Amino acid sequence: MITVINRLTVHGDVEAFRKVLTGITEHMSAQPGFLSHTLYRSLRRPEVFVETARWTDAESHRAAMSADAFREKVRDLGGLATPEPDAFETVEED
Repeated sequence: MITVINRLTVHGDVEAFRKVLTGITEHMSAQPGFLSHTLYRSLRRPEVFVETARWTDAESHRAAMSADAFREKVRDLGGLATPEPDAFETVEED
């Protein structure tokens, strides 16, 4: 299992950002290998969001990201937020 962690700094309308992100999440949650998604918002800096998504494996995530439908949905995010995604493996869990 891998976890994708994405920090998103919103520099546009927060409601528009949430709407676009919801569409992306709905699309990704229907893809093979998707397990779960959580969205967090900073209390100190409300323009900063962190989302986590768990996938069965990195290949499933890569395949989902390479689909044209995903790229179309992400295109709308560019004008609203700056994403900083990366994939992580669990090293330790309590």
